[in-house]
Amino acid sequence: MDTDAQLTERDPSPTPDQGPEQGSRSARLLARTAGLRHYPATLLVLCLAFVLLLSAFVAQPFLIPSTSMQNTLQVGDRVLVNKLAYRFGSEPARGDVVVFDGTGSFVHREQEENPVTGLLRGAGAALGLARPAETDYVKRVIGIGGDHVTCCDERGRIEVNGEPVTEAYLHPGDTPSSVDFDIVVPRGGLWVMGDHRARSSDSRDHLGDPGGGTVPVDKVIGRADLITWPASRWRTVERPRSFDRIPPAAGSHG
Repeated sequence: MDTDAQLTERDPSPTPDQGPEQGSRSARLLARTAGLRHYPATLLVLCLAFVLLLSAFVAQPFLIPSTSMQNTLQVGDRVLVNKLAYRFGSEPARGDVVVFDGTGSFVHREQEENPVTGLLRGAGAALGLARPAETDYVKRVIGIGGDHVTCCDERGRIEVNGEPVTEAYLHPGDTPSSVDFDIVVPRGGLWVMGDHRARSSDSRDHLGDPGGGTVPVDKVIGRADLITWPASRWRTVERPRSFDRIPPAAGSHG
């Protein structure tokens, strides 16, 4: 028996077809593979654009840069700023923690910045990865338009429309204010203060400026609703119920 002949017959080793049709299939496969290499970069760009759009119009991560809101907010916290909170007829309420542009109220000089650096910082800030603009602030609303805000009563408390405010959120050891003030908040304005009163530059420091230290409502960027980072500090930013006892401002309809 011719064993070699049988093995050759049972196990042929045909040479692959290298004709034009096979070559065109290989070319198409290579082209598809090359195209796939571009998809991750495209998806990354689309995802980044989507996140930036969300940040611009819906909700923006905001990096806390200072100690002015301790212990409610710590340096390095990332808070989610709800930009839709005041878009549909609602306005900031007493007790809300808001992020606002201080240009014209807290800042009265032009902020110079290299355009390229500004663009990179702005993109980083929009993602919560970089410090916000020097003109952006985060504070708590104490008085709204029409409110009569004074400090301090015989027990050292701030009063709004004659009602003392219980401020359990203050940094331990702080007093409500070491500066006396008596102001009626103009309509369309806000009186804002930091929770760490001893370390906060807020409405009290701008009493002699245009607007008397108040911030226009239309300069509010949004409401800080949630601490998202670090994970150990994940929590909502609550509006204190103590502000519910404050009566409406004189001349207000409720």
